[in-house]
Amino acid sequence: VFTDPILMCGPIIADYLSVPSVYFLRGFPCGMDSEATQCPNPLSYVPRLFLNNSDSMTFAQRVKNMLVHILEFFYCKPLFTEFEELAYEIFQKKVTATDLLSRGSIWLLRYDFVFEFPRPVMPNMVFIGGINCDQKK
Repeated sequence: VFTDPILMCGPIIADYLSVPSVYFLRGFPCGMDSEATQCPNPLSYVPRLFLNNSDSMTFAQRVKNMLVHILEFFYCKPLFTEFEELAYEIFQKKVTATDLLSRGSIWLLRYDFVFEFPRPVMPNMVFIGGINCDQKK
């Protein structure tokens, strides 16, 4: 199943049909992509999404990064609750959104590694940035 995993229907269908899933995405909120792939994500070096920090953060930026990470639990959990309930109805067992995402075979990340900060990735995470850029006029 080739899907954007933000809406969890693709991962649910792939798991239900027992077929591999390929995720095509730009960014995932709450660092769930790193958590699902068990990729190291040190908060003191990897800036959180939408903070506009670089990989060379000051102490204050690192503290802000940590606080945002703590807050993500409270504002991200409700986003995926409906999908977790749907997965429970289908599979008849408790499944978290992270569990569903962890079954992804390949993650095609629309990041351009030239413009992004350096961060660890797993072998099944592939940068394919620049595929949706227009020629400059």
